[in-house]
Order: sequence, then C-alpha cells, then structure tokens
Amino acid sequence: MSFCTWIEAPHVGVPHWITAAIKRETLVSTHTVDESMKQKQFFPCGRSRREFIWQMGGGFAGLALADLLTGDHFFQKHAVADGLCDELGPLAVKQPHFKPRAKSCIFLMMNGAPSQVDTFDYKPELEKYAGKQLPADKKYINSGGRKVGYLTPAWRKFRPGGESGLLISDYFPHVRQHADKLCVLNSCHTDSHAHGSALVAMNTGKTQVGRPSLGSWSVYGLGSENSDLPGYVVMLDKRGGPISGQPNWASGFMPGNFSGTLFRPAGDPILDLSGPAHLTGKAQREQLDLLAAINQQHLAERPGGDELAARISSYELAYRMQSATPEAVDLSKETTETLKMYGVGEQPTDEYGRNCLIARRLVERGVRFIQLYSGGGHLEETWDAHAGIESNHGQHAPEVDQPIAALLTDLEQRSLLQDTLVIWGGEFGRMPFSEGKDAAGRNHNPYGFSMWMAGGGVKGGMNFGSTDEFGFEAVENKVHLHDLHATILHLLGLDHELLTYFHQGRGESLTDVGGSVIHDIIA
Repeated sequence: MSFCTWIEAPHVGVPHWITAAIKRETLVSTHTVDESMKQKQFFPCGRSRREFIWQMGGGFAGLALADLLTGDHFFQKHAVADGLCDELGPLAVKQPHFKPRAKSCIFLMMNGAPSQVDTFDYKPELEKYAGKQLPADKKYINSGGRKVGYLTPAWRKFRPGGESGLLISDYFPHVRQHADKLCVLNSCHTDSHAHGSALVAMNTGKTQVGRPSLGSWSVYGLGSENSDLPGYVVMLDKRGGPISGQPNWASGFMPGNFSGTLFRPAGDPILDLSGPAHLTGKAQREQLDLLAAINQQHLAERPGGDELAARISSYELAYRMQSATPEAVDLSKETTETLKMYGVGEQPTDEYGRNCLIARRLVERGVRFIQLYSGGGHLEETWDAHAGIESNHGQHAPEVDQPIAALLTDLEQRSLLQDTLVIWGGEFGRMPFSEGKDAAGRNHNPYGFSMWMAGGGVKGGMNFGSTDEFGFEAVENKVHLHDLHATILHLLGLDHELLTYFHQGRGESLTDVGGSVIHDIIA
C-alpha cells in the first residue's frame, strides 16, 4: 500500500484530525496545490504540516521522558530544591525518598580527635611490639613535622561490655554498659591531617569551606517537625568552638534557613529571646508584619532573592522561638533522678550533661539535627592529645562518658532511640606510636580511626571494619567520610545521590558523586 493510499483508508484508533493533517502535508509536498492554497488552506497557524507532525511526535516522546524522569525521582528531587516557594516556608516537613529508620540525629562531636587505640579499637599487638618503630612498609606522612616515637599500648584497659562482649576501654565505663546498642566503625578514614580542614570535611564532606553541613542537608531534605524551633541546633563547649568555626554548621550556598542555630553552653541558651519590657507582644507582631510587608514588596520587585527570603523567614522563626525555646531548654521540670543520671549539677559532667539532656528535649519536640561539641579552643582544651593521652583523655572522657550513657538510657526509656540516630566521633584518630622516645602523646591519624552509631535503625553490639594490627590504617571494609554521610542520610530516608541543590550550573550533593551506604550495619 502506498503512503497516499494509506492516508485515504480508514484507520481504527487514528483521530480524523491526524489523518487530515497527514493528507494535507502530502498534498503540499507533491505540489498538487498552488501557493495561494498553501497559504489559505494548509498553513492557518503559520507552520507547515510537516512541522506540525514533527512537533506532535515530540509531544509523544515527552510522555515517555516524563515517565523515565519520574522513575528516577527527578520531579521529587527538584520539588525539594524548591523549598523557598513552599507556602509553609523552607523548613516545612517534606517527604523522604523512602521510609526512614530515624527521624532525628544527635551528633556527639569530640573536637580534637580521640585516640581510637585507647578507646574503641583494641590492639593487643601494641603490647607485643611496644617500644618498636612503625614498620617501614606503613606509608606515614608526618603531619606538622612532629617527632615520631615508638609503638605504644593503650593507656587504659579494654573490657567486654554487654552480651556482645564488645571491647571498650576504661575511658568509657558508662558507655560500655550500652555496648549492645553500639555499632563501632573501626575503619573510618578521611582526607586531611589538619584539625580545621578535617572538621570541615567531617561536617560538610569537603575540606574547603563554603559548603552546606550535614545538618543543613538533613533539614533541607526533610524540613523540621516543629515550626517554632530551629530544625538544626548546635551546642559548643564553653571553652570555645572548633578552630574552623562557623563553616562547620553553615548552610554554604543554600539559603540561611538551613544553617545551624547556636545554643550557648552555659546560661541562657539563646540571648535576647525576650523583647524590651516596653514592647508588648501585639506591638512586636505589628512591627514584624510591617517589616515583612516591606521586605515582600522588595522581593517581588527583585525575584530570586534567596538571602532576603531566608531573612524574612528567620524573623518569623525568631518571633515564634520567644515562646517555644525557653520551655524546650528549661530543665527545672525534669525529675531529680533524671538530672542526677545526666550528672547535671556535678563536676565534671554538668555542662555536657545539660547539653545532652537539652538534646533529648529537642528531639522530643521535633528538632531534626542536633550537634554537641566536646572540647573547645585548641590543643589540650580539646581531645588533641599531643602532650599525653592519659592527661588529655583522662580529663575529657569523664566529662562526657556519664552524660552520653544517660542520653542512650533516656532515649531508650522514652521509646525515642529507635527513631533517633546517635553518632559519636571526632575529625580523625591518633597514631599508634608516641611523639618521641619518652613522650606520652599521639599525633594526628587520618588513615584509620573509630566512630560509633546507636539507635535509628543501626545494628548494635558489633564492630564493622578494621584497621591493621597496630591501628594505623583502615584495611577491611574501609569507611570514607562520604560513606558515613551517605549512610546517615539513608537512615534518615534520603538518597545521597538524589538529594541535590542546583548551584553554579550543577547539582551539588553532600557526597559529591561519591560514597556508598553501609548496608551491613543497618538492622
């Protein structure tokens, strides 16, 4: 059958207007009509029939493309990125990519880097080879030009905990009672020897400043379940913050709504929550409404002003926090038994105990991500044990051991642990050898170190991965910080490859086209 014969024949399922269009295009292409007929009859919309058929075909292809993009979560991904357009604001609750294991995350950051071979990574070979140098086949890059000493055993004994028999050092006797809840990652490694860049990397995925932090990505992807409190809270040590400062909890190239909100470690967690005595609540509301109207007018005339939109939202959040935050951080309503369990009012546990207890209260109220720092300032005020492991860890571990154990107990008793992912660790680890012949300290170690997780869908009572016989470098089931971040996001119900933010021409992500979810540790 010729093409002309085919278009004259009736076709079941082919609309008449399509058949007519094909027929007209055929007549035009075979020159059976003159130019005037082309203009009057066959080109009423200014396009040839051939162009019409081509565009119609493109429409059918678009249907197939839409189906493929839907299967790849394209539209869901970009709906998340358009959070500023949500009428409930950028912190409104968003749907995860899949069913989450955890709703909230508490990151216990040991600023300065604890020693893995003295805390959670037992290495009996260090006793056997004590006083000997690290074997020459171990590729060690001396960070900071510090002296290289001899292999040194753990400074305190390791003992089994729980039914699992997980070996944990005497620096953490209270945490050891929760051994069956812990998944210890003994094969972590990172990309920097330096505290500043390594802390930024642990928090943002990159050693360079200017990228969104893990907490920012979490709130960006999921929103917050409490519109009267920040979605992301950071509590520093009263001795100071990490040396790389604000980039550790910043939102980077994202709007400021997703930045961490700093709570003070002592006294009122947030200053200036109460307005001037002469300003009534009604007057303050009217002032904010006027300011919002002016800002909205300015924004409407200059579309795309993300910073202004974020500032408008932050004013509203600050207003709502005036009533919600004092109640959330008020420990006076906690029982005497609870305060004692956390070590509140006692030394050396009072500060970190208060922060851990506030973290539990914030989780109860729907705050998505909370980070608690232990150690502030520099050197021995942090976990940076160059001068001596025993003098350093002997000071800092008792400050946090009882409060962390209390947090795990409290979360479990309130049926919150199953929905809360608790993470413990520092920016890297420490070397298995001393800093000099008779030195008691250890230098930085990015090649292999330990972190642990509990709750939030993680298997308990287990070690995952391992370092070599000396605890120098990760050798089995190595966990890069990208793998760690991918796993944390996965437990929160987010696919680290789909959670992107369009910036400077590309879709940026926390793991930056790297990292794998550690499925073996997920219950």
